[in-house]
Amino acid sequence: MFKNNNFIQYSIINTLSFLKESVFADEYALKKGFLQSLDPRLKTITFLLFLIQILFIKDIFILLGLYVICLLLAYLSKINLWFFLERTWIFIPLFSLFIAVPAIFSIFTPGKALMSLNILGLKLIITQQGLFGASLFVMRVTTSVSFAVLLSITTKHFELLKVLQIFKIPQIFVMTVGMCYRYIYLFIEIVENTYLAIKSRVGTKIHYKSGQRIIAWNIAFLWQRSYQLNENVYKAMLSRGYLGKPVVLDDFKIKTKDKMWLSLVAIISGLVFYFNNR
Repeated sequence: MFKNNNFIQYSIINTLSFLKESVFADEYALKKGFLQSLDPRLKTITFLLFLIQILFIKDIFILLGLYVICLLLAYLSKINLWFFLERTWIFIPLFSLFIAVPAIFSIFTPGKALMSLNILGLKLIITQQGLFGASLFVMRVTTSVSFAVLLSITTKHFELLKVLQIFKIPQIFVMTVGMCYRYIYLFIEIVENTYLAIKSRVGTKIHYKSGQRIIAWNIAFLWQRSYQLNENVYKAMLSRGYLGKPVVLDDFKIKTKDKMWLSLVAIISGLVFYFNNR
């Protein structure tokens, strides 16, 4: 167990490290895996097709099949499965699980009783319909998040921005996303360095009132510094010829592997549509 005076330090450092690894896992996009070798345009379209289909699937076993396909694609793309599971099961899927838990009880979803629980004198009945609906909801969220994360970590950032531009997404939106992506990393570094600077000057033992003043002052300073840095970075990009469009040296080319992938996706989508509507 961590000491009390080290709790904030471990929390901040671990949180920032997790965000860095989650958002900036560019090393996986540079590997020579299956998805990395596909044309970004076709890859984005096919993944969007999977996401749309997931929204209309009514059978949990079909969702499990798509989830297994997602894990198989991650393995073929040379992605560490533990890294992938850690990024896809934390936050959104767990949050959806907490949301779905009340739906399993007869108070919210009447139906055939499966089990009864006595909690603090309150009798709660778990229904078959509620358990199925909650499981379907959680599985939909998990599968959707898994495909979205898989697309993001197997495609270079600038390639995704170029794909958005090809799909006629407004340039101001593409430019905003590109700026945010660059600035988040700088902001994380500023937060980490600010905390280390405070610790090196005041130590770990400090009165809570003094700590509140230090934190309040640093929040204001961090906001001012972030705003100035944002302006300076943007002006520096403009001075170097930035026009709001992502520049990628490699042109997109559809190869034989892309056509085979497109055919495979068409077969999978056809099977999903058939079994979901039979």
